[in-house]
Amino acid sequence: MQAIERLTDAPMQLVNQRIQRALHSDVVLINQMGSYIIGAGGKRLRPRLVLLSALAHGYDGPHHTNVAAIIEFIHTATLLHDDVVDSSTMRRGQDTANAVWGNEAAVLVGDFLYSRAFEMMVEVGQMRVMEILASATNTIAAGEVMQLLNVGEAEVSEERYMEVITSKTAKLFEAATQLGAVLAGTSAEVETAMANYGAHLGIAFQLIDDVLDYTADSEALGKNAGDDLAEGKPTLPVIYALRTADNATRDNVKTVLAASAQGETVDPSRLAAIIAMVKASGAIEQTVAVAKDHVQHAVDALAVLPESEYKSGLIAIVQSSLRRKF
Repeated sequence: MQAIERLTDAPMQLVNQRIQRALHSDVVLINQMGSYIIGAGGKRLRPRLVLLSALAHGYDGPHHTNVAAIIEFIHTATLLHDDVVDSSTMRRGQDTANAVWGNEAAVLVGDFLYSRAFEMMVEVGQMRVMEILASATNTIAAGEVMQLLNVGEAEVSEERYMEVITSKTAKLFEAATQLGAVLAGTSAEVETAMANYGAHLGIAFQLIDDVLDYTADSEALGKNAGDDLAEGKPTLPVIYALRTADNATRDNVKTVLAASAQGETVDPSRLAAIIAMVKASGAIEQTVAVAKDHVQHAVDALAVLPESEYKSGLIAIVQSSLRRKF
């Protein structure tokens, strides 16, 4: 990531300046919460993908930094809403906004960020950009609803789960890399290839996130380890593990997921038993193997690009997604 950051540091300074200007509001609480969330750190991966994609196509105009800021605003809005829906208390190593200011404020400031993002889209002045981002936000919202329907369900299929993460997580990655190509005025073929790269990267990223929820400690993860299970979410490691589990184990998983979905406090020993079962079943390795397939598809999609340090950066990002520790 250090090498990738060096490639994009100069335009990212402009992105951060754009973010700070757009965050300003006469409402003090919006300023406070916006600064708290945006300033919480994170790798700014999605805006960096916009920049790398645009630069890999030789773009030298002014709009890639604005689009990168828009992507970060949309991403931040989804995080605010996610934390409310999931009743999360920790993200990026600090208290979530809803834990500090309450659910109502978190939802409303998330709405503010969404609406500000659309104001910024108008400034770009390209209908294709607005079309892609409007479609992406709609797909992400649908993915959130699909995930909500899965909460507490132990019988979720692999296909159904992949549909959720393709919509909820991968779509914004897809939009980020596709928009770089759009700004550069590439052909429809190249635009599609860059969208495919982002989609496969986003899926791999989420699958490794699923794995880390079972294998990383809370301090490294920046949130509570085991959150997915505690929130009643059946992710791919659980789906794979249940295929070979005995009836007693399956019943325990069903009970824990259902109780978690109802907001009940689950005995930590029951959560620990499920985590141990998932690790012992080979489900972690299976999930990583699926992520590796998507990484390779993402790399293959970049064949449309000429060789450059920016293309190398895009390849490095997707390959490093497999080595994430947090």
